[in-house]
Amino acid sequence: MVQPSTQASNAVIFVTYSLFLLMGLGMAYRYRHDLKGGFLSAIPVALNFIASGLGSSVLFAYPELATITGVQGVIVYALSSSLPLLIFAALGSIIRRKTPEGFVLTEWTRQRYGTAAMLYLSAATLFTLFLYLTAELSAIGQVVTTLTGVNQLPVMLVQVAVTTIYTSLGGFKISFVTDNIQGGMVICLIVIAAATIGALTDIDTSLIRESEFLKPTLLGWQLLYILPVCILTNNFFLSNYWLRAFASKTDKDLWIGVSLATTVILCVLVLVGMTGCIAVWSGALPLDEVATSGSVAFFILLDRLPSWVIGVVLVMVVTMSCSAFDTLQSAMVSSASNDLFRNRLNIWWIRAGILLIIIPAIVIALEAPSVLQIYLISDLVSACIVPRILFIAGGFDDARLLLPGWVSIATALTLCYHITQRKINIRKETSTSINIFSIASFVSMVALLAHLHTSRLDYPDAPLLHIVRACRQYWAQMVGENDGDLDAKCEL
Repeated sequence: MVQPSTQASNAVIFVTYSLFLLMGLGMAYRYRHDLKGGFLSAIPVALNFIASGLGSSVLFAYPELATITGVQGVIVYALSSSLPLLIFAALGSIIRRKTPEGFVLTEWTRQRYGTAAMLYLSAATLFTLFLYLTAELSAIGQVVTTLTGVNQLPVMLVQVAVTTIYTSLGGFKISFVTDNIQGGMVICLIVIAAATIGALTDIDTSLIRESEFLKPTLLGWQLLYILPVCILTNNFFLSNYWLRAFASKTDKDLWIGVSLATTVILCVLVLVGMTGCIAVWSGALPLDEVATSGSVAFFILLDRLPSWVIGVVLVMVVTMSCSAFDTLQSAMVSSASNDLFRNRLNIWWIRAGILLIIIPAIVIALEAPSVLQIYLISDLVSACIVPRILFIAGGFDDARLLLPGWVSIATALTLCYHITQRKINIRKETSTSINIFSIASFVSMVALLAHLHTSRLDYPDAPLLHIVRACRQYWAQMVGENDGDLDAKCEL
């Protein structure tokens, strides 16, 4: 790879951080009397969601998955990452009306289900944000090392210092503004990358057949039902999205902004992910090195570009990473302050605590072998935690709440089978099993509807509340019996 000199690389990186720091301090001074921020119209909402969903880490995760599952995995991953954002438009407008004074999901959870459920959700939120912080630090470190050969630890430390300084002085309002800049940088980066890769990359058609990236794979079909569930549940724990949903001016602005962001993110993720396939098809990434170098496929394609282009890409990636990192940092501060301390503890103590938490994130980022693995761990944790939250909230006690699950599972699997049965080789016994499942699911849904119509169950108490109420009644009964025995002894 044509790398710029060490002096030039250091100049580009640290001058970019310096400019970002000055810009952040300038915005902090400008908004010093409006630190709580105003409401966002449709376009700023879209740019903020784009920035929150597209940090520098996507330049590693999506190309790496492409080298594992091919085009099928890229499309599934892109759809699974973009379409769940619409849930913020659907639920955000409802929750804002229910909790007009709130600004994160945990506040509504506290009012609806109590403090215990809120604390459980808050802990999951903070852990998820910690993993995303780690992924972003790991990504910027790998970008710098891959493009310039510069040591990644000083870059991570400088990024943490820069974002901590201007977010501490300007509050989370600053992250709204920097996200607008990041959204523009993402578009510029994709345009530059698409133009240069398209002009300077030659595809070897024999490698297309040899790589088999155009063929469906078992893992690709498994991701079809794994990733949507994991990423959808994971989004609920990302308070940076909820902050932007609550900050929209109107429900219309929220719907338009999220819809635009979903479309842009889908297109960008497909383009970024396909660089993994293109790197192999062009011969830049040999097939025998895919397992070890798949995560840097995007940057391998920059091999034929001159040094000044590398410098431009480096500036954009540093800007993207800085904006994404300050967003995650602000989200952690807001969640910890509101959920754990009810905004009663001095905000500087909260920021100091978050800064201490970032230290292990840096250590993990230095040793993390893959950004994709960090994302998948986060998705897995979220998918495991959501059922427990549903249990605490009483979601498993009301049969009516099972109906959407039945409809979604039966419809999705049935449609996927009938659309793809002629394109993939499915054994006869498997085909029979899927047909039986489809019929059984339909019968089960009809039976469930009939049961609901006849029984008309009342809305159940949350199990946790029921347990607490039962313990309280038992305690009151025991205290009453002891008081009765004491009165009887006194009379004697």
